[in-house]
Amino acid sequence: MPRLFTALEIPRDAALSLSLLRGGLPGARWIDTENYHLTLRFFGDVEGHVADEIANALDRVRRRSFQLALSGVGAFGSKKPHALWAGVTASPDLHALQAEIERTCQRLGLPADARKFMPHVTIARLRNVSPVEVASYLSARGNFGTSPFRVSRFVLMSSKDSVGGGPYVVEEVWPLTQGEAGRSYEAPAVDLSSIGR
Repeated sequence: MPRLFTALEIPRDAALSLSLLRGGLPGARWIDTENYHLTLRFFGDVEGHVADEIANALDRVRRRSFQLALSGVGAFGSKKPHALWAGVTASPDLHALQAEIERTCQRLGLPADARKFMPHVTIARLRNVSPVEVASYLSARGNFGTSPFRVSRFVLMSSKDSVGGGPYVVEEVWPLTQGEAGRSYEAPAVDLSSIGR
């Protein structure tokens, strides 16, 4: 059974900038460049029929495309750091998209995500790395940032139950409109019955 989540993909130029953050921290397991993404909503392990319901409901999400930039770095787990991440510049459009996806999920009866949405791109998993080493790494890279890039779609991704960091597979794609919010487009047909086979 696959783990599913909605996400934004990271374009090549921004991924290249992220890859320059690799190194300089013993004990870090760096995420492969092709696996960088920004999670919008994590679903976890779901049955095939639930995956179909989620995908069908997400067909109704209507948002316009927007600009986004990555900025700053940080770590999860202050006393026992377990992941490094790159942050995102403030974006009302990003938060509006995520909130609409969350509302859509709750209408399906899925439990609310217990964690507050904190947009980020995970760049490394950490194991047995001291907080002092992490603080030194972060302070040396505090001015990290990318040029803005256009977000023109969001995706449903799956991952096998592995030790973090992928591989991830794009299962479904939803374009964001180019014009005003609410403008319709032809939604793609959805059939996720083959996931996990």
